[in-house]
Amino acid sequence: PARHFDTRTTEPISFFLSGLEELLAWQPDSNDDFNISAVPLAQRQPPLHSKRPRTLVCHDMRGGYLEDRFIQGSATRNPYVFYHWRYIDVFVYFSHHTVTIPPVCWTNAAHRNGVPVLGTFITEWTDGEKLCEAFLAGGEEAYHAVSKQLARIAQHYRFDGWLVNVENTLSAAAVGNLPLFLRHLTAQVHSAVPGGLVIWYDSVLRNGALKWQNELNEENRVFFDACDGLFTNYNWKEAHLERTRRLAGPRHTDVYVGIDVFARGDVIGGGFDTDKSLRLVRQYGLSAAIFAPGWVYEHLGEENFLHNENKFWGSLAEYLPTHSICTLPLTTSFSLGMGTSRFLAGKEEEAGPWYDLSAQEIQPLYPAREGRLSTSCCLQDAWCGGSSLRVQGTIPPGEERVAIRLFSLQMPAPPKLLLTLLYKLEGPHHDEFAVALELTTWDSGTCHEGNITSLPEPNSRHHPRFLPAPPPRLANLLAACDHGSHGWTGRCYEQDLQDCSLRDLSLLVSRHQPSPQETPFSCLLGEVRVLDAASVAASPPQVQSLTASQLWWQ
Repeated sequence: PARHFDTRTTEPISFFLSGLEELLAWQPDSNDDFNISAVPLAQRQPPLHSKRPRTLVCHDMRGGYLEDRFIQGSATRNPYVFYHWRYIDVFVYFSHHTVTIPPVCWTNAAHRNGVPVLGTFITEWTDGEKLCEAFLAGGEEAYHAVSKQLARIAQHYRFDGWLVNVENTLSAAAVGNLPLFLRHLTAQVHSAVPGGLVIWYDSVLRNGALKWQNELNEENRVFFDACDGLFTNYNWKEAHLERTRRLAGPRHTDVYVGIDVFARGDVIGGGFDTDKSLRLVRQYGLSAAIFAPGWVYEHLGEENFLHNENKFWGSLAEYLPTHSICTLPLTTSFSLGMGTSRFLAGKEEEAGPWYDLSAQEIQPLYPAREGRLSTSCCLQDAWCGGSSLRVQGTIPPGEERVAIRLFSLQMPAPPKLLLTLLYKLEGPHHDEFAVALELTTWDSGTCHEGNITSLPEPNSRHHPRFLPAPPPRLANLLAACDHGSHGWTGRCYEQDLQDCSLRDLSLLVSRHQPSPQETPFSCLLGEVRVLDAASVAASPPQVQSLTASQLWWQ
């Protein structure tokens, strides 16, 4: 069927639904299997419902369903990717089709990094008025049917809820039922999808008029009260934020203040001035909805995209609370889900562009300090996948080492950890440096390294012991321990901890000789793994009930 497969190439594709009839007629279909997310939502700290201001990203690019619709990837040169997942809380895939089901590759990439994904249910213009009249102006069975279908769709494709965007005027009968519809949809989504969300966009008022308010007020509060949050329009000033904060009361973090990166209309700041808008939003303790950050790609061009993307998110980092990983194993080769080649064990396997966000790996923090440190993606060389992480910086005069924080962690440490690292030092002075991993633990009176008699480290910094060879039973898993290949160096470490809670994983770059000069370094990271030794030693579960379907021999 054309909905599920590309008519030109016959490859499986992600799709949307148009109009009320298609929505109500939707049924799960065996052709759907490709479209169901295969990655459960990873746990992270703090959880979404904590009272910290959140950051929502609303992705709206050229009508949606571009190369990202190809479920098994495509040979796209310079595609758009998003990878600053540690800095955001919710990802919305937006298009102008009635029911936007997020392409499964986005759900896979977001879930692997602990971020829930919302689709969009939108009605607009005169067609929207007719559609709303059809399901909202009558009895409850009509709007119950719509909310049940939307909840079933999210549950079936394993994404996390909906942004609801009614951008047309409503009759008195329709607007009277709208809060009831939102309440029913929210309840249905909550019961069908663990941690599910329904967010309302600031558009129509309680009297049915279409009039964007740029704030939470008495005219739109009835919709906010009926669901999980409000996404405001973009043309606000500080006075709007002040009133919103007052009216929202204890639910102030459920208001996502819209920030249009394209800076359309009368806004405080977009583009590389987006930080001005975000700073104000945070002064009032409100959440933010960053709309169309693809501006970086669309406006500044595809060629220098990765550099500009790091610059853009780096400029906002001060106002974006980050998230911690709270489960092991943690293993990543930093791949972005795209590349100009494919690498395996440090060797280029296949040259040529590729794009598949489902293959994106867990992404780190991207720390930067002006002139002192930068972290970026390197497409020219990788251990596995399409890219590695390039860490560049300087060791200040007289200092021996510098620690670069890669991941924030928040979990109890198992008694024994195994860590692995694959790296490659670059530049003319690469032999002057040593590279290792550093773990920090939360300060607590009980945390000990190794056996109880050894004293806790000051500042709870731990430098795991180097393992020259892997433990005998783990030789396959830790094959790169004492050697890498193709210029990559492999290292394994172990760390014994008692009653400790993990806090940070950092890369430690140190000089062999102290120097009165500042020393620049550049290092590629190909892979990092943090493993619980006990669970690694246990034998892996056997694969059960494997089936193959949809085969076509040519």
